[in-house]
Formats: sequence, structure tokens, C-alpha cells
Amino acid sequence: MEQTREDTRVPSRPKPGRPTLLCFDGSDDAAAAIATAGELLAPRAAVVLTVWEPVASWEPYDPATILTAPLSRLAANALALDEIARDLAGERAEHGAELARTAGFQADGRSRQGKPWRIICEVAEELGAEPIVIGARGLGRVESALLGSVSVAVVTHAKRPVLVVPPPAGDARAHVPGE
Repeated sequence: MEQTREDTRVPSRPKPGRPTLLCFDGSDDAAAAIATAGELLAPRAAVVLTVWEPVASWEPYDPATILTAPLSRLAANALALDEIARDLAGERAEHGAELARTAGFQADGRSRQGKPWRIICEVAEELGAEPIVIGARGLGRVESALLGSVSVAVVTHAKRPVLVVPPPAGDARAHVPGE
């Protein structure tokens, strides 16, 4: 006689009083992640985080740019590109907070400077956030290896629960055969 065991676990909801950390880079994927999180988790407090990297720290991915990278860094300093990036990140964070409020969260926007995955993990710890919500770009394995994947790095390094929201259904990147 075959026995079956019913799984009686009830999915746990985030603990009351702990905010949700909504990661927002301005992309459609990040906006969709906020909307999905609203359906699953709202109403509750949330912090929308936009992380920006100083232009001088951008690494050239194209080997042809390695020679010109130092000149680009000098130009970035002369043109005050970091200040522009910081201001844009602040505006982006506020836009994300507006999206979060529309999705049902009581949300505030914040922007921080640094390596995105590292700052996301640090801010999540500071807030006691539960969960961290991040959109996935739907990159294939090769693209992720070349460009890096913030969502994979957050899942790997975070000490808090993480909800990774895939690209919206119908998005050509949502499923790449063979990857």
C-alpha cells in the first residue's frame, strides 16, 4: 500500500514590523517586480533602494576600451558625472517609491553608492528587511557570466529572504531555450 504525506506547511508571511526592501534600477523588470511584490506582500512598509556606482569605478567590459578607460575616468571627474549619477539615482528611487505606493506599500525611496549587490545586502541587514525583492533581467548563462547578475549575487550573499521576480510572461527573455 502506497502512503502519501500531505504537506501541511503554511507559507510564512514576512514578519510584521519588518519592511520589505524593493530594489529598483529604473528598468521595466524592476517595476514589474514591485507590482508583483505588491500583489503578494502589500500592505506593509517598504524601502525602495536604488544603488549607483561612481563612474570612475565602472569596469570596461570590452577589451578595446581598456586603453581608454583611464581617460574616461578623468573625463568623468571633470564633467561631474558622479554627481549627475547620484542625482539621477535619487530621482529613480523616488519614482520607484511612487510605484511601490501605487502597489499598496507605505514606501520611502533611498539611493546609495556602491556595488549594487553588496549595498542591497548591507541595507537589508540594516533595516532587518524581509524579504528583499529584486527583478531578474532574464539573461542567459553567457550574458550573466559576462555582465554579472545582481539578483544571483544577492541570492548568494544575502542573509535575509530574497524574492526574485522573473521577467513578465510574454517577455522574449522570460524563457531562452537551452539556457
